[in-house]
Amino acid sequence: MESHEVLRQTFAKTSPKAVAADLGVSLSLVYKWAEKQAEDGSGSRNPLDRLLKIVELSGDTKIVEWLCRKSGGYFVRNPESNCKQGLEVLPATNEIVGQFSGLLQRISEAAADHSITSDEAAEIRECWDKLKSYAEGFVSCCEEGDFEQLEKIPPPSEGPKRYYTD
Repeated sequence: MESHEVLRQTFAKTSPKAVAADLGVSLSLVYKWAEKQAEDGSGSRNPLDRLLKIVELSGDTKIVEWLCRKSGGYFVRNPESNCKQGLEVLPATNEIVGQFSGLLQRISEAAADHSITSDEAAEIRECWDKLKSYAEGFVSCCEEGDFEQLEKIPPPSEGPKRYYTD
């Protein structure tokens, strides 16, 4: 989905007039953000495109991480995928199940005393984020039809790294 389409869908849930007033920009500009930018001048470079450009130029995802936190979420980078043909689904599936089992074990251990310390919570978060990243690599290979590349995805015990500190 392109940025102008995301904005068009978002503006269906709120008033473009309210957006324009709150941001201090013209209503016509808000409407242009929801149009595809074309050579004939229609559309306008919208805030999403501008933020994406800043992330691309800087190579830094802190903007994305901040937006995710402010929206009640958490950013986890997807692993790179260069999948090629060759299907080895079972080992990857077993890895995911095993890592998920390990996560549940860690949660059970932490909760055994009916409380979870901040250190335990941080360990659970790290384990969960690593599992999500690994599972995303698996899903990408499912979509691309290659499971040999899963061997190149770092197992959850090795990644991902947290890219910011609170």
